[in-house]
Amino acid sequence: MAKKTHTPTAAEVAAKFDAAMAVVHELPTLADLPIDAEVAEEIEKKGSVVKSTYKKKYAARAAGAGLGKTAQRSCWDWLAQELASECLDGTKIDIGRFLATLEANAVDHSRWTNRSKGWEGRLRMTGRLALQKVVAAQGHLKTVEGAEIAAPAEWVAKFTN
Repeated sequence: MAKKTHTPTAAEVAAKFDAAMAVVHELPTLADLPIDAEVAEEIEKKGSVVKSTYKKKYAARAAGAGLGKTAQRSCWDWLAQELASECLDGTKIDIGRFLATLEANAVDHSRWTNRSKGWEGRLRMTGRLALQKVVAAQGHLKTVEGAEIAAPAEWVAKFTN
């Protein structure tokens, strides 16, 4: 015997929509959060490799937690925080230090030679993705000085293929 399914009426659909919209209207918008002005400007730029929806999510999550510009510009997971402490000079990445960190972890960056507009961001993102795989596999991040920072088990589990 075939199971009967309920087809919602227009009134039921409208009521569910109104309830969902009430929840959405209660959520803070980007304008309600203390997002850094430069980060907000970057979110709106066209032609970025990173979709604005991700940029908005990163900025909102960090701003909601009371974190500043550096956290608002990335996913701010364990590796992002470690790379920030290792490679940022203020709020700008020290490319030499970042490349040295990749080398310390045996990540080959020799073929990433494109230096056209936006190259630093592409290098940082590509390098982080390659580094993430290596760090997850070895269970720790090697610093330029030779120290090994243990990766949290939940982070390793998330990025181990």
